[in-house]
Amino acid sequence: MNDSVRKTLELAPPDTERLARLCGAQDGHLRVIEESLGVRVHNRGHHFQVSGPEADAAAAVDALNELYAATAAGEVTPDSVHVVARSARQERGESADGGDEIVIKTRTGLIRGRGPNQRRYLANLKANDLNFGIGPAGTGKTFLAVAAAVDALEAERVRRLLLVRPAVEAGERLGFLPGDLAQKIDPYLRPLYDALYEMLGFDRVGRLIERQVIEIAPLAYMRGRTLNEAYIILDEAQNTTVEQMKMFLTRIGFGSTAVVTGDMTQIDLPASKRSGLRHAVGILGGIEGISVTRFAARDVVRHPLVQRIVQAYDRADDAEHGEGTESGRG
Repeated sequence: MNDSVRKTLELAPPDTERLARLCGAQDGHLRVIEESLGVRVHNRGHHFQVSGPEADAAAAVDALNELYAATAAGEVTPDSVHVVARSARQERGESADGGDEIVIKTRTGLIRGRGPNQRRYLANLKANDLNFGIGPAGTGKTFLAVAAAVDALEAERVRRLLLVRPAVEAGERLGFLPGDLAQKIDPYLRPLYDALYEMLGFDRVGRLIERQVIEIAPLAYMRGRTLNEAYIILDEAQNTTVEQMKMFLTRIGFGSTAVVTGDMTQIDLPASKRSGLRHAVGILGGIEGISVTRFAARDVVRHPLVQRIVQAYDRADDAEHGEGTESGRG
């Protein structure tokens, strides 16, 4: 490799089982690091040697250290290896906007921002009463918002959590689905349930829902309410109309925090309807107490193929419209 350096690393404490988890079957996890960072990784036991460009080799060393620490809690997956490797590169190449890193503790471990945008987003969630998280699927905008909400509830900064979604679906109508209204709406709220279950556990979430400490509901249920001392998340907000968005934003009461997340490239509204998310960001940007965090394809923390798919669609949109697409869309 041109301009390459060689860095050495010794993982401690020595543990053959943890080393096997780190390396993966037939050193598959090491190959993921090599492919993600453009380096070469060789090891003899717990002694590692990384060769490649300075910044990439340093990122690989950071990734190996972080992943080895994670093996103490169990297995690591190829997906998690990819995410850690890419985050290590971002953290080496870019600095987060000032302040200390925000870390959220949950029953399954610690949650922290991966990369500058996620760290900036968590800082914004802590500092502002109204926050917009806009970006493609897989950038962590909803998951981190739920984590921040759970953290606020556990610390007794709020008394209730409300997780809300518009019941707009791609290509179908609720009336054609089987079951009563609750059963028809439930699939559209499932991602919010899943995030809560991961952070609080199935049984505890059930008890908190029974006590109405946590409420998961369609957006229409918010009309006419004023929500004090609550953490309110509106997910999939690109599918709100302008009128619905105004209704939601005017529900915010004293001591409350609201987070609005969405993906501008996944609007399922009729062509005659304007997205309330697009409209709100356009008129509210720059107002004190309101933050807008924009994520891009490079922030995707799912399977690496998802990132490439998002980038391909962005390029196709650019070519079709003959102009740049919105930065950090969705």
